[in-house]
Amino acid sequence: MKSTSTVFYIVRHGETDGNVKHIQQGHMDFPLNENGIQQAKKRAQDLKKIHFDYAYSSDLIRAHKTAEIIALEHDLVVTTTKALRERNFGKYQGISTDDFTDDVTALFEKWHGLTEKEWLQHRVDESMETGEEVVSRALLFLREIAVGNLGKTILTVCHGGIMRDLLVHLGWAKQSELRRFAIQNTGYFILESDGIDFFVTDTKGIEKK
Repeated sequence: MKSTSTVFYIVRHGETDGNVKHIQQGHMDFPLNENGIQQAKKRAQDLKKIHFDYAYSSDLIRAHKTAEIIALEHDLVVTTTKALRERNFGKYQGISTDDFTDDVTALFEKWHGLTEKEWLQHRVDESMETGEEVVSRALLFLREIAVGNLGKTILTVCHGGIMRDLLVHLGWAKQSELRRFAIQNTGYFILESDGIDFFVTDTKGIEKK
């Protein structure tokens, strides 16, 4: 790592019952289930030798708890932020992902025919955040952290949807290459930044189609 860069480990939270039941969780606050706790503990061991200087997470309990479990190995306190929350699915939060897809089939057909930029800008429903809005709040937060912590390594725990949008925005993958379950619970990618530009340097538990 260059001393002029900040390195982020962007980690997805552990499993919840909402994941198991394929529920559109969004801003709903589902806790980790027992499997999710064990996943977080395993990831904590995998990352034990990484020197993290700070730890941040979404303020939703599934991400915060995952971050706490990983940060415990590094004696770090986790700072939470709404900027790292999952996409707000509006009126579709709480329903199954299958019902959600069925309900907006026509909209999804249009969505998946768009370019990557258009896809991030497209609003599937007026009550939902766009991918661009999600990326904007996340990158603003990450950029502020990067500028103030050059040369540091930061643990950052958030959600699958926000990670997918970031990876598409940064050009690591096309939206069609990241299927619904492409990012495993506690999967992560490493992001390096000089406070201006961002580069994905490695991934774990993320599968391109």
